[in-house]
Amino acid sequence: MIDRRRLMMSAAGAGALSALAPLAQASDADARLNALMAGWFEADLDRNPEAATNLGLDRGHKADRASRLSDRSREAWQAEREEATQRLAALQALDRDGLSENGTVDYEVALFRAESAASGAGFDYGAAISGGRAGPYVVSQLSGAYFNVPDFMDTQHRVEDAAGAEAFLARLSQFAPALDGETARIEADAAAGVVPPDFVLDLTTGQLNALGDQRANDMAMIRTLARKAAAAGLPDLYAERAAAIVEAEVKPALGRQIAALEELKPQAVHDAGVWRLPEGEALYAHTLKTWTTTTLTPAEIHRIGLEQVAEISAGIDAILRRQGMTEGATGERIAALNRDPAQLWPNTDEGKAALLDSLNAQIRALEPLLPQMFGRLPRTGVEVRRVPPAIENGAPGGYYQGPPLDGSRPGAYYINLRDTANWPKFSLPTLTYHEASPGHHLQVALQRESAHLPEWRRANGFSAYSEGWALYAEAVTADDLGVYADDPLGRLGFLMSYLFRAVRLVVDTGLHDKRWSREQAVDYMVASGAKPIGSANNEINRYTVMPGQACSYKIGQTVIARLRAEAQARPGFDLRAFHDRILANGSVPLSVLQKIMTA
Repeated sequence: MIDRRRLMMSAAGAGALSALAPLAQASDADARLNALMAGWFEADLDRNPEAATNLGLDRGHKADRASRLSDRSREAWQAEREEATQRLAALQALDRDGLSENGTVDYEVALFRAESAASGAGFDYGAAISGGRAGPYVVSQLSGAYFNVPDFMDTQHRVEDAAGAEAFLARLSQFAPALDGETARIEADAAAGVVPPDFVLDLTTGQLNALGDQRANDMAMIRTLARKAAAAGLPDLYAERAAAIVEAEVKPALGRQIAALEELKPQAVHDAGVWRLPEGEALYAHTLKTWTTTTLTPAEIHRIGLEQVAEISAGIDAILRRQGMTEGATGERIAALNRDPAQLWPNTDEGKAALLDSLNAQIRALEPLLPQMFGRLPRTGVEVRRVPPAIENGAPGGYYQGPPLDGSRPGAYYINLRDTANWPKFSLPTLTYHEASPGHHLQVALQRESAHLPEWRRANGFSAYSEGWALYAEAVTADDLGVYADDPLGRLGFLMSYLFRAVRLVVDTGLHDKRWSREQAVDYMVASGAKPIGSANNEINRYTVMPGQACSYKIGQTVIARLRAEAQARPGFDLRAFHDRILANGSVPLSVLQKIMTA
C-alpha cells in the first residue's frame, strides 16, 4: 500500500473547504473575484482565439475571434510571461474578506493557476502551456502550429455560411506567420542551448515533411472546407482560394521551419531528459508540481510507481495463470497475448472502421448502467473519431476533446489507429470508459454544462484531476458496475491500463530525474508488459517533450481512491453522493480537492 504521507498535498490558502453549494449566495467578495477572473478569461480568449472557438465563444460581438489564430511570436510569448507575474501579484492583493465557501474554492483554483503561470514564466525557453505548465520545446512531434492548426481547422472551425468560409480563409492566412513565429523561437532557444533530442527532431521533421508534401486539395482541412461550403450552398471557390493560400504561403513557411530544425541536427544529442537543459532540474520540479498539482518529489513519485507496478503486476499474473498462461515473465505472457490473432483487428481501412464501430457500441451499452453510480449525467453526447493520419505517428494513443460551453458540438474521443496491433481487443473497453463515460466525457461535459460554476471555471481544468478522475472511472466500471464479471480478459485489460499508468510514474521520473536513456525507459515499459515495443517507443517520445504530464494520471487516481476509502470508513457513506460531490466543483487542483472532500 502507498504510504499516505507521500501523498499529502500542499495547502494552497487557509481554512477548510466544503463541497460546492449550488444555491449558495454569492458575496461582494465573490463578485470582486469573479470580475477579475472573468476579465482575465476574456483576455486569454482574445489571445488564444482557437480556445474561444473550442468553447463556442466566438459568436456575436466576439465573432472576430473566429477569423484569427494565436500570435506565436517571441514578442507575444514575452508579453504573456510578464503578464503572468502581474496577475499573480494582483490576485494576492485582492481583498478576500467575505468570500463564500464557493468563492474560496474559486480563489484557491485561481491562485494555483496564477502561481503556476508565474513560475513557468521564469524559464526563458520553451512553450508556455495552458495553466502555466511549461514544455521544453516550442515545436515537437506533439506541439506547434503545424501539429495543431490543420486538425483545428478541420474539426472545430465552423463553416455555416459565407462569413464562416471567409473566416476560414482569414485564419489560414495567419498559419504561415504562426509557423514563422515559432521558427524564430526555435532559433532563439537553440542559441541558448535548448535543442530537442535527435529522435524528436527526426520525428518532427518527418511530420512536417509529410504535411508539406501533401497536395493542398488533399489536406483534410481543405476537403472539409469544400464539404461544409457545399452543404451551406456556397461556391467551390472557397476551397480553391484556401488551396492557393496553402501553396503560396503555408508550404514555404513549413519549408523554413523544416530547414531550421534540420540545421539543429548536428547539435542534437540522444539524451531524452530535461536535466541536460538550462535549469533542467528546476524545470522538471515545476512541471511535476503543475501537472500533478502536488508537492511530491521525483524520488517519491518514482517510488510510488515501483510499488504500484509490483502490486498491479501480481494481479495480472493471477489472471494470466487462470487462463493457463504460466510460462515466462509477466511481460512476455502479455506480449504473447497482444500478438494473438484473435485479439487483433485487421490493420486495414475496413478493420479500423470495424474497430471504431465496436467502440461506439461499447459506449451505448454502458449508458443504461451509469445512473447506478451518478446522480447527475451530462446532456451532451460523445463521438468516437480517428486521429488524423497526417499526425498519428507522433500523436498520443487516445485523447478527448470536450464540447463547447453551449453544447452545440458533442464531445469527441480520438483514437490513434496508426497500427491496430497497438490495440488488442481486450484492451479497448477500458480505454473507451476512460475517454468517454464515465471518464473524461462525463466529467468535462458536466463541468461545462454547470449552472453554478463561473464561466472561467467551466472552461478550464487540471490534468491531475481530469486524468485522475478518468482513471478512477475505469475502476468504477470494472469493480462497482462489474462489467468484466464474465470477461477475464476484459478485467486483464483494465489492470493493464492501471499498470501502464503506474509504469509512467517510473519512466517519466527515470528519464528526467534519474537520467535514464530513452532505450532504458522503452525497455522497462516493454519488460513490464505495459505496452508493446511500437507503442512503448511512441510513449517514451511523448514523455520526452511533455515532462511530468504522464505522472498526473496515476497520482490523481491514487488521491481520489484514497479520498473514497476515507469516506467509506465514515457512517452513512453513499457512493452516488460521493461521486456527485467529487464532480460538483469541476476540475480543481488535488490540494483543493483534498480539502473539499475532507472538510
